[in-house]
Amino acid sequence: MAGRSEIGGGQRSVWRISAWIIAALVLLLPSVAMQFTDEVNWDETDFAFAGGLIVATAVTFELAARMTNNKAYRAAVGVALAAAFSLIWINAAVGIIGSENNPANLMYGGVLAVGIVGAVIARFKPSGMARAFFLTALTQGMVGVIALAAGFGSAAPSFPEAVVFLTGFFVALWLLSAYLFRKAAQEQTSAVAAP
Repeated sequence: MAGRSEIGGGQRSVWRISAWIIAALVLLLPSVAMQFTDEVNWDETDFAFAGGLIVATAVTFELAARMTNNKAYRAAVGVALAAAFSLIWINAAVGIIGSENNPANLMYGGVLAVGIVGAVIARFKPSGMARAFFLTALTQGMVGVIALAAGFGSAAPSFPEAVVFLTGFFVALWLLSAYLFRKAAQEQTSAVAAP
């Protein structure tokens, strides 16, 4: 019995170390790209922002992974964090609605706020988290509709296509996270009901 827990703990440790190595490699990508192209031109502020974002995402996942052994819950947190990370990264780098300097992109902060506030209200319990991330997906979709209806960022060459594609992409990620949280809640209910 003790051997199993040690093996399981060792496997989890390998996965966590791998995740931190991948996070470090993601941060190194821009510095490597800067050696080959002038299109990537980061300064210390860019690296500090990216490093802070990567560390915050990794630490949040690390804390969530310690909260539960439920694989569906962990996967749901991973998908939600990947969506949040990507949303922030894309908005900071190039923007979704027009350029990164377009103030309409600040609406995506509301999307993240719905997810964060919803998670806190749900007390991180899977059934509440499922509802919170369903609302996050709905908010993401509404931001896309507002941007298209109001013509925010319409001066950008790929305006409607980029907003529609990225809105659909993020809505799908938030819905996947909500589904996985719902699955985790069902597994939790089944475990409690079992004698």
